Amino acid sequence: QVQLVESGGGLVQAGGSLRLSCSASTSISSISTFGWYRQTPGKQRELIAAINSDDIAGYADSAKDRFTISRDTTKNTVFLQMNTLKPEDTAVYYCYALWRSIKYWGQGTQVTVSS
Repeated sequence: QVQLVESGGGLVQAGGSLRLSCSASTSISSISTFGWYRQTPGKQRELIAAINSDDIAGYADSAKDRFTISRDTTKNTVFLQMNTLKPEDTAVYYCYALWRSIKYWGQGTQVTVSS
C-alpha cells in the first residue's frame, strides 16, 4: 500500500507561483506513474499532469507551458511547480500513484488564486 501526503497549497495572486509536493510512504522508484488531478465543486476531476518512472511527463492543455511535474527519488516526493497562475486554476489538487495496477490518492490540497 502507498500513502500520499500533499502539501504546498494556499492562496496566491494571479500571476504568482506555487509548488505542490506529494510525499510517498514508499520508494517512488517502484511506482510506475505519478500524477496530479484537480477538482472544483460540481465538476469531475481533471488530470493535469503525469510522470512515469522514466521521467517522461505529459500535461493537459490547461497546464502546458505553465506547470512542471517532477520527481525526486531521494526524497520520495513528486512536485508540481505551477507558474503564472490564473483564477481558473483554483481547485483542490490531488496527487495519485499507480502501483501494482492500483491507484492511490492523497487527501488533496487547496489552491486558491485571487484576481
